[in-house]
Amino acid sequence: MTKEFENKTLKDLNNLCEECNKEDESVSQNLILTGFKICKSCRASKTIFPI
Repeated sequence: MTKEFENKTLKDLNNLCEECNKEDESVSQNLILTGFKICKSCRASKTIFPI
């Protein structure tokens, strides 16, 4: 792998939610499951209120 790819991959796995900008362990889990970098509370609110 190239250095650029490694840096981008590590940057993506920083556990920082894109919605609320809080750091949470569930962000990387949701990234693997759904493809979105959101925490469990933002995921629940998006499921209940999808607007």
